[in-house]
Amino acid sequence: MKKTLILFFAIISTTLLSQNKALLKGFIYDKETGEPVPFCNVYFKGTVIGANTDLNGFFTISRITPGDYTLLVTSLEHDTIKDKITLKANDVITKKYFLKKGGKLLEEVEVSAKSTEKIENTQVSVSKIDPVVINKLPSVGEPDIAQYLQVLPGVAFTGDQGGQLFIRGGLPVQNKVLLDGLIVYNPFHSIGLFSVFDSEIMKNADVYSAGFGAEYGGRTSSIMDITTRDGNKKFAKGKVSLSTFGAKATVEAPLKKMKEEGNTSASVLISAKHSYLPTTSKILYPYANENGLPFYYTDVYGKLAINGSGGSKFSVFGFNFADRVDFSEIAKFGWNNSGVGSNFLLVPGSSNLLIEGNICYSNYKINFSNPLVETDRKSSAISGLNTGFNFVKYLGNSEARFGFEGVTTNTSYELQNPFGAEVKLARQTIDVGSFVKFKLMDAKKKFIFEPSLRLQYYASLGVMSPEPRLAMKLNIHPKFRFKGAAGLYTQTLLSANNDRDVVNLFYGFINAPENEDISKTYLDRNGKSQNVNSSLQRASHIVGGFEIDVTDDIEINIEAYQKFFGTIMNVNRELIFVDNETNAAQPDEYKKTFVIEQGRARGIDFTLKYDKNRFYFWAVYSYALNDRWSGNNTNNTVLNYPPNFDRRHNVNLVASYQFGKKKNWEANVRWNLGTGFPFTQTQGFIPTFFPAGNVNYNFSTTNPNLGYLPATLNGGRLPDYHRLDIGIKYKYNISPKSTLEINAGATNVYNRENIFYVDRFTFKRINQLPILPNVNVSLTF
Repeated sequence: MKKTLILFFAIISTTLLSQNKALLKGFIYDKETGEPVPFCNVYFKGTVIGANTDLNGFFTISRITPGDYTLLVTSLEHDTIKDKITLKANDVITKKYFLKKGGKLLEEVEVSAKSTEKIENTQVSVSKIDPVVINKLPSVGEPDIAQYLQVLPGVAFTGDQGGQLFIRGGLPVQNKVLLDGLIVYNPFHSIGLFSVFDSEIMKNADVYSAGFGAEYGGRTSSIMDITTRDGNKKFAKGKVSLSTFGAKATVEAPLKKMKEEGNTSASVLISAKHSYLPTTSKILYPYANENGLPFYYTDVYGKLAINGSGGSKFSVFGFNFADRVDFSEIAKFGWNNSGVGSNFLLVPGSSNLLIEGNICYSNYKINFSNPLVETDRKSSAISGLNTGFNFVKYLGNSEARFGFEGVTTNTSYELQNPFGAEVKLARQTIDVGSFVKFKLMDAKKKFIFEPSLRLQYYASLGVMSPEPRLAMKLNIHPKFRFKGAAGLYTQTLLSANNDRDVVNLFYGFINAPENEDISKTYLDRNGKSQNVNSSLQRASHIVGGFEIDVTDDIEINIEAYQKFFGTIMNVNRELIFVDNETNAAQPDEYKKTFVIEQGRARGIDFTLKYDKNRFYFWAVYSYALNDRWSGNNTNNTVLNYPPNFDRRHNVNLVASYQFGKKKNWEANVRWNLGTGFPFTQTQGFIPTFFPAGNVNYNFSTTNPNLGYLPATLNGGRLPDYHRLDIGIKYKYNISPKSTLEINAGATNVYNRENIFYVDRFTFKRINQLPILPNVNVSLTF
């Protein structure tokens, strides 16, 4: 009751203090394209009163004392705008500004948009990515976010072929990927160099590697939130590109042009890309695989956006992503992910409230088959509807956010494992979440405090999970800042493959399995027996670090983190018996589909960035220590082992330099060094029989298959991985709106033989991709 009264009086006091004050809000657009300009700085000259624009180009400045002001709008890529404004008591004024490309800042500009962003936002464990940054890396074909994610702090990448990204100790299934608010279940193609996303249409991508706020739920490790552009609202524009790996085309055009005086506008954006690598690799890279590199993919995305004259917006989008791998004599994989969704933004005319919402549907299916063994097969499917509404209220330097989300998911999973046991699971779940988040900042912008709370209700399990979270920043000095975050997280989704598998192109899902499919008890890391009440998986995060601006051009970021995964659900590799009355006496370890483990991820990341004029340099060093604990109730033991993605040391160096009078030449280089991943060594070989329930099976006359005895789980280490990629670009401006770009380069320049895996029975070593020279030609028009 006391807390309620305090909150009530705080609201009343805020309302009274806001009387006789003015409110200024508006949108910032690119003059050439009509696209919103995010993260630019809007403030009154000679004061600390101002705001940054969000992803919609929206800004609001509240509680302004009436008077005459000079408003400055600054962006690193646009010319500065100066506007004289007179504000009266209780004024609510809405403005639109159109910035011209160029980046010419006025001499009287006292702060930069970049430094303001650092001071006014906590930015704990978040990496902001845009196409400009992605283009700094040597690219294989067209620049791709998959190649850039590999150089982020805390990210471990397991290989060029079928590799997955593990973010600060979290499994891929523990990373939630959003595309315009829609959940994407598999964002990466089987050849690990490419994602399903087209960097050309990206507006922004935020990667939260730990300690994310209560606006995100349903995952226990990390979030990747990608937003696409609306499309050009002024004139038709396109880009086509051809490379040794594939082809891509992007087209965008206004259906109704945007005018600066204000009107309703509409635009369309379409993107498509396709890989013909299986064909070209037979000619260009026969040394990599004489039968060609068997990686196929096709991605299509489309969007229609309608903007109102007052800044409100509505958009509809859809996509279809497809991937196929055909190792004709070993295995065949294929998956498809399609989806459709809509977003809206409402800006009430006389308020500083912002309302956002979305409703989306996504469907994903994957199949695996072994051409040599008919029974060796598995499949998985997941479909889901997610919807949400978010409300943002701006209160001077502070803001309040609240909202809710609903997710309905259907999953199915079928397989037959090597012991002949068949598994068939189907599950429907409903999750409902609500959150509230406050951003509090003092007048001098010395301290930022972001408490938040998420209430996540898993209706199918009947479990309510309160999840408090906190982020903060202390600006000790404008160039030296301390930051930290912590929180509790839950999820029910788990992967349909075992995370102990080193090489696995099968990426399926299971959601909230029934209690009868789970071990009833498990041993925690301390050897104590714990009861299992539901399939809810839990985790806690804590992270802290420093930001140091050595100069205006040199930034250092240091973060230490720990994630404790109190419950990890894994596919049971030891499953032998079907769980029924006949086998009731068998231990859970041999008849339950899923087992419970615990995990911990600890590490420290060091990042150095230098960006000035023509030269860009990015250096990342990550130290990580990952543990897993698997308890066996039968013999009362706990196995502590490093998971297969436990890369102890990881170094990434990226450099880019522009040269030529018009900066039309650019050279890029990236070098990566990572210590070896753990793997399970072979202890010996044994004959194996698979009766698979056949009562007439004759052990005396049947020829057994060759099996092996594993040594200590992940007791060995693979050799270190390192690779050098280079690239050079040339741009030729055919006309003011047409540009020809030629990009040549190579991945794995010195042809390092990085190990992929070794066949345990033939002892044949399979390496990652060798040196792959590539050329990409693109035309923008």
